[in-house]
Amino acid sequence: MKRILLALVFIFAPPPQIIATAFADDAVLLRSDIRVEADIVTLGDLFDVTGDAASVVIARAPEPGRSTSLDPDYVRQQARNNGLAWANPNQLRRVTIERASRMIDAGLVAEMISAELNMRDGYEYEIQLTGVGNIHMPTDAGGLPDLARLDFSNRTGVFQAELIAYDGAAPMRLSGRAYATMDVPVLARAIPAGQIIDDGDIDWMPVRADRVRADALMDPDHMVGQEARRALRPGEPLRAYDLQAPVVVARGDIVNLVFTVPGLTLTARARALEDAGSDEIARFVNLQSNRTIDAMVEGPGRARVVTAGPS
Repeated sequence: MKRILLALVFIFAPPPQIIATAFADDAVLLRSDIRVEADIVTLGDLFDVTGDAASVVIARAPEPGRSTSLDPDYVRQQARNNGLAWANPNQLRRVTIERASRMIDAGLVAEMISAELNMRDGYEYEIQLTGVGNIHMPTDAGGLPDLARLDFSNRTGVFQAELIAYDGAAPMRLSGRAYATMDVPVLARAIPAGQIIDDGDIDWMPVRADRVRADALMDPDHMVGQEARRALRPGEPLRAYDLQAPVVVARGDIVNLVFTVPGLTLTARARALEDAGSDEIARFVNLQSNRTIDAMVEGPGRARVVTAGPS
């Protein structure tokens, strides 16, 4: 009878390796790239597992856009506590976890600061942020960042601000300078020397007020109809020196030189010694007397003496 019982036990008992497997932890592999979106780290973030073990929280996630590291021994113990076996076959010294994020454009932050200053005093501002790195927010965060504080000195142009990048974020300190700007008429395209400027060549551009020269042309009426003295680039404020009245009489042209006194009008032929526009005074040489005379250009081929000069 005893032999029969032993035989039955041998026949129906599971093999030793099956018994060991039934009580062993499930072997798992660590993900090659661990990237989380939530503010917690779970076993499911580290290992490709499902079920209750996947939702077990083992650490707090880093701030958006940042990374953190966990001790491999800690990770192994947390896995074992939840029925998972990780042997760390690559002998990792740390398990690195990165928090996914959305970038906040620094240009958007500058616009927010500019808009806030504009509401205070009505001026437009160019903003220069100092030492601002990448600003991150969670991938699921909604809405826009918020300016919690903005201090500005009109005298120095320096500002200090605090930015709340997203709900629950710690305030981020910002600093920089704000420069008041003004709209200035500029050329919309390159103008070669000698070309006449018309209405379609004028555009408006905001320029830092501290960079606008005192002699800059601010009225487009003083630009339209004028001739470029030299090649002019687009997008830059112009000075009166850059323009001149269109040349009506060019240097070397022969003109009729008119001299008028009460009861007498004299006409002589003269050669222009310089370019001149309509109503501009230029020097001419009388071809008969070979004397230099100042005269005002009245139109093509005609000038009127304004000073007698040497006779």
